[in-house]
Amino acid sequence: MLIGVLGGGQLGMMTAQAGVKLGHTFRFLDSAPDSPARVAGELQVGDFTDTDALRRFARGLGVVTWEFENVPCSAVQVLSRSVTAYPGIALLEIAQDRLSEKTAFREIGLAPARHLPVSSLHDLRDAVSDMGVPCILKTRRMGYDGKGQFLIRSRDDIDTAWKEIGQSQELILEGFVEFEREVSLIACRAKGGAGVGTGLGAGARSAGDVERGSGGRGIAFYPMPTNVHRAGILRVSRVGEGAEIEPELEHAARAAVEKLMVGMDYVGVLTVEFFVVKKLDGGRALIANEMAPRVHNSGHWSIEGSHASQFENHCRAITGMELGSAALVHPAAAMVNIVGAAPRAEDVQRVPGAYLHLYGKEPREGRKLGHITLVGSREQVESGLSSLRGIPGTVIE
Repeated sequence: MLIGVLGGGQLGMMTAQAGVKLGHTFRFLDSAPDSPARVAGELQVGDFTDTDALRRFARGLGVVTWEFENVPCSAVQVLSRSVTAYPGIALLEIAQDRLSEKTAFREIGLAPARHLPVSSLHDLRDAVSDMGVPCILKTRRMGYDGKGQFLIRSRDDIDTAWKEIGQSQELILEGFVEFEREVSLIACRAKGGAGVGTGLGAGARSAGDVERGSGGRGIAFYPMPTNVHRAGILRVSRVGEGAEIEPELEHAARAAVEKLMVGMDYVGVLTVEFFVVKKLDGGRALIANEMAPRVHNSGHWSIEGSHASQFENHCRAITGMELGSAALVHPAAAMVNIVGAAPRAEDVQRVPGAYLHLYGKEPREGRKLGHITLVGSREQVESGLSSLRGIPGTVIE
């Protein structure tokens, strides 16, 4: 099947690299002629708002998907007139607005951070008085990797925050969450309901069994990674042994995400990011942070770490194939983002269990240039992370 992808970045590239092995071919639409995905399929250069470019892009496609959540919904609407679009526009629209996103979280039983809408400087001053400091002012749309955010540490920061990201945009003020760690849940729902569970966590079936969930709808749940961010950018994800994920938190997250995916008739990969916070009774709880209706950076470890990667299962889902197992191949895995500067390949290759992925991008401060996957036992993965400390582009803690 010819699969169309809106966006030609590294997520589109890795999706195509997985899908080609399943017999699919790919066409990408992106405004940049040097997009990473150009090596994995046909790249059409055009604007997402250009109706003629969208029509040319759609010719002959069997299905269309996207690799980033800020693709204009208008582009999906145009394409949907002639080709099926997955995961579907409903959740895409919600994920593009932080206020709508938090409303959706509450409706499926997840707790978001305390928040208030802001549309003027007067609103912001009132909201900070109500919320207290510290708090975070965010744009409701188009923010990613820490962009479109301002940490307000005191009331003296209000005017500066407004000048930085306010003005004419719709904003949201969020309470500062004192969290212990960050985690994410990556799930893939099949078209037509066939699916395979991970077999991980208390009460789960063994790997390879069908994870039906409510109503017999098949969803592959990947083991939850623990994530470390610095400067708003994901640096390291750990999964399996060493990730320190409480089974009850993972099951709660799965139940909520299943409810969301089934309710929206969602097809493909969905990721929800959470904060883990400590409760007064000493237990732990999840605070839902944001969702991404697409394959996700915190799941890159799955290329070598799972029987079927998130990219493979996304391709399987949107083309009507049965899902592969999301179970770990090894007891542990980790992913290290390469940001700003690239390491020498030989420095990575000498680390046992390490796999280097470079995206073909020119180095630039804050730019994701690639990632490294580590797989093996917990001890082997931790040893690998220690060996990679200090090489260019990595921040490992």
